[in-house]
Amino acid sequence: MTKHGAVKAQVDSIIAYLVEVGLAGDQNFAVQRTGAGGMVEITFPHAEHMSVALRDRAYQEIYDHLEHERAYSVKLPDGALIQMMYIFAGGNIERHRLAFYPSPHLEEFQGNPDIYMEDAIYADIVAKNIVPFPVRFDYDSRDDVYIEIDHARSHLTLGQYENCRIPVTAPLMPFWFIDFILRNFYNTAYRRYADDLPKFADMFAECISASERSVVHVQIPK
Repeated sequence: MTKHGAVKAQVDSIIAYLVEVGLAGDQNFAVQRTGAGGMVEITFPHAEHMSVALRDRAYQEIYDHLEHERAYSVKLPDGALIQMMYIFAGGNIERHRLAFYPSPHLEEFQGNPDIYMEDAIYADIVAKNIVPFPVRFDYDSRDDVYIEIDHARSHLTLGQYENCRIPVTAPLMPFWFIDFILRNFYNTAYRRYADDLPKFADMFAECISASERSVVHVQIPK
């Protein structure tokens, strides 16, 4: 199977599983688009509205726009949005954007516990002392974008800090991204459903430089 075919299969399999176990309140399965020069994009419907997330706007405004336009792969029952987008050129991955947008409207859920599962898998995410912020794994292999350490090819961005780019050892397959989100933000849900989360052997090659490895960075399992 081609790499882009493997990525699309992973996205759709993971979304189907999240729907099955009740961790998806709404969803858009992956679509594949082919562009000039054999470029292949694995994305979701309404992805054209994603550009608003790159502008200098308040987080609540960004979230509301993405939620209204259904510009996401999955919407979790607590309102959090998950986006999974990949671009391949010449059969190789060129870019990806894997984003997690917690809902800034958690107060709407505080008085309605029936929205959540009985075992309170959302207890951490809806606690009143939690400040929601976006989490994003980006990858870009283009030479005119890459700056060693300062703009690593694969990097993690926390919040809306323009220069927050923590080096990551490799691009992420969809499984590792969803595993990261569930494990760290929905720990109780992860413990309950991790054993049945679809597993895959596909992975991308490492892209981190020696200099990037010498600073704090994120290691993708091999």
